[in-house]
Amino acid sequence: MSSPRLQLTGITKAYPGVVANSDVSLTVLPGQTHAVLGENGAGKSTLMKIIYGAIQPDAGQIFLNGQPIRIRNPKEARANGISMVFQHFNLFDTMTVAENVWLGLARESLAQVTASILAKAEEYGLDVDPHRPVHTLSVGEMQRVEIIRALLTRPELLILDEPTSVLTPQAVEKLFAVLQKLASEGCSILYISHKLHEIRALCNACTVLRAGKVTGVCNPKEESNASLSRLMIGAEPPTLQRRAQATGAARLRVNALRLPREDQFGVDLDGIDLEVRAGEVVGIAGVSGNGQKELLYALSGEDCRAAAGSVQMGSTDVSALHPGARRKLGLHFVPEERLGRGAVPTLSLAQNLLLTRTGAIAHPRFAGGWIRVGQLQSHAAKLIANFNVKAGGPQALARSLSGGNLQKFIVGREIDAQPTLFIVSQPTWGVDVGAAAQIRAEILALRDAGCAVLVVSEELEELFEICDRLHVIARGKLSPSIPMAEATVEKIGVWMGGLWAGTAEVSHVEA
Repeated sequence: MSSPRLQLTGITKAYPGVVANSDVSLTVLPGQTHAVLGENGAGKSTLMKIIYGAIQPDAGQIFLNGQPIRIRNPKEARANGISMVFQHFNLFDTMTVAENVWLGLARESLAQVTASILAKAEEYGLDVDPHRPVHTLSVGEMQRVEIIRALLTRPELLILDEPTSVLTPQAVEKLFAVLQKLASEGCSILYISHKLHEIRALCNACTVLRAGKVTGVCNPKEESNASLSRLMIGAEPPTLQRRAQATGAARLRVNALRLPREDQFGVDLDGIDLEVRAGEVVGIAGVSGNGQKELLYALSGEDCRAAAGSVQMGSTDVSALHPGARRKLGLHFVPEERLGRGAVPTLSLAQNLLLTRTGAIAHPRFAGGWIRVGQLQSHAAKLIANFNVKAGGPQALARSLSGGNLQKFIVGREIDAQPTLFIVSQPTWGVDVGAAAQIRAEILALRDAGCAVLVVSEELEELFEICDRLHVIARGKLSPSIPMAEATVEKIGVWMGGLWAGTAEVSHVEA
């Protein structure tokens, strides 16, 4: 047996009111792909940040290649062969992709880093433009930048936090091939994912955390999804209950929507036709950066440049209406960016609840000249309980929650408003299996209550589970809808390349 690449003993980290890690021990061998599994708030991200030097532990010790080490910051981690891809990205918005990567590779020139990015992007099939400012990128494109930046450091230990959440099935296969090659060369990989089938396919060791403590160590290849769920949350996630029902009137119609990009790195929307009826869930699949952001801005009202008549809610032309006016008509919206658009980081959960609850349909209302503070906090506490949000109460700041718990609160906030049209982007990104099952069940309950639901997601498994019909968006164009009974992963994967117009062309690619 070779000495461990990484060994943690007794790692403890506490914050006011919560112990994130409690006496955690973990051993990772050279060339091992080691999963860290746990529900949202279990302490996984805190533990990874301790290994990467972004957080200092209160107690415990870290050994790297058999030697005790104190990693005081990420720069020291990288100098010792440790790289990390964060779930919440560490990128400077006003700098280009190449400049962001160059910050961690200062021994090379910017031109050399740019060339390296292009080479890695081609090698791994990750579409990245090194000259683009980060603020013009979608969430999926930012994740690709983080993955390439980590790979360019030639790590001995690579930490990946939800790396496949915005990749196509084909890109996931290619990433797995890359990771398996890295492992065969001796690189150790710490892999965090809520996709249990990925962990079972890729990893050969697994440490399970629950409430900050290690509750089990196993070989995931010898486990089932059900047994891993039991280790992680103490039970199997409930099976989604679907029932067939007739659809009602069209709640959203998009007619030949054409919008030129607002910046040079955006995507032009080209003749988008879309309809969502009461009592159905319509999904939009696609690789990040193919027009999802532009389409969602046009639907939410953040972009009001659409031609008259191109976006309608029921019989009302909303093309030029701002988000508040659309909300009064019954539209509630969950963006993919949790912090900054979905919630204000420095405001409490109760205050964030108020932000989208002033429309005519939303009930109850908490403001009308005066803010009803007691009622607002009471209702926020009810949401926290109903959606199993792990938080320090209604006064907890949004930024203090884990990504998955903040997502549960935001989705719960908008569902609770009783929308007639609900648009949600990446509803379960970074959310554990139990919470994902709950969010998907709530979406189906909305549908069954007569709400029209539009889901934009890069999780094909999710779309196949909850949608009645499915579109694919590619290069600013939207495919025809396909009933889920006729959809296959292979077909949708081909459509993600824009190949849906001609049957012969699609058949050729599939062959």
